[in-house]
Amino acid sequence: MNEGPTTDPPDSDPELPSPRPARASRPAVLPFSFAGEVVLPNERRRVELPAARLATETHLTIPAEIVHGRRPGPCLWLSAAVHGDELNGVEIIRQILGRLDPEVLRGTVVAVPVVNVFGFIEQSRYLPDRRDLNRSFPGSSSGSLASRIAHLFMREVVAHCQYGIDLHTGANHRSNTPQIRANLNDPETRRIGEAFGAPVVQHSATRDGSLREAAGRLGVHVLLYEAGEALRIDDEPVRVGVNGVLRVMHALGMRSTRPKQKGRTIEVGRSTWVRPRASGLARLDVKLGDRVEHRQRLGFVTSAFGEVACHIDAPHAGVVIGLARNPLVNKGDGVVHVGRIVDREAGAS
Repeated sequence: MNEGPTTDPPDSDPELPSPRPARASRPAVLPFSFAGEVVLPNERRRVELPAARLATETHLTIPAEIVHGRRPGPCLWLSAAVHGDELNGVEIIRQILGRLDPEVLRGTVVAVPVVNVFGFIEQSRYLPDRRDLNRSFPGSSSGSLASRIAHLFMREVVAHCQYGIDLHTGANHRSNTPQIRANLNDPETRRIGEAFGAPVVQHSATRDGSLREAAGRLGVHVLLYEAGEALRIDDEPVRVGVNGVLRVMHALGMRSTRPKQKGRTIEVGRSTWVRPRASGLARLDVKLGDRVEHRQRLGFVTSAFGEVACHIDAPHAGVVIGLARNPLVNKGDGVVHVGRIVDREAGAS
């Protein structure tokens, strides 16, 4: 159809292009200062934190890797081996670092795969002074070895970050279902805890002297990931941990892609360690992640000659979140850890 001749609007100049709206300027990303070194945007850098000098005059350092993105975003720390014999987290961080590209990363990741270097070398949970590093925060620059390392980590790592994920395993021949422990009463911590997508998430009060407690006092949102057992690298806990960290980074806007979650997350409230009434050899009939009913038979303890010394029964319904791996038990030892499942609509079950 012929619509007739067209005319220009009265206030336009047909020889000039129409003005385009101004494009919002991208916020500038500043260099990242860490332990006296400067990491530029779109750069990754290995940095050594001076921890101590040994009796041989050898300097012992805590290695960290900084991945400073080209685009602005939050700062997240990843830490493992706060207990030196807990290795799954070291492998999780290794795999995460292999997937980070500062060219597309939004924000900054501070990765410390081995915090307790002394315990890591000695394959021990503790430091040479027999102190538990995760009971020594926030530490002191003039205290014990544990206190000094805790102070160093708080000053050089935690003080830079708004978020943190501390990676752990079970201890003392115990294995844990992959689980997030966090202050779920804090909305932002709950948000990233649920984004992690572990099989279990549990509200957990902080312990005095723990890294999570000290960082929380500074307003940092911290998740503690527990999975597997000490002195082992367990493929499934590592897989869950790697995908969980990447999902948290997506929730924080640091990555554009998000790994799919297998299954749904169960929220656990209170939990109970089931303790046998007799010593002997424990034979358990449940696995990590199993649902159990109140008074369900979980296993039994026998003498070395085969007589059943006692049965092990569930104290309440719930899910198995931890197991003892050493079958030799004493009366009162924790052998099965059962968490109560929370119904978000009806309250704790």
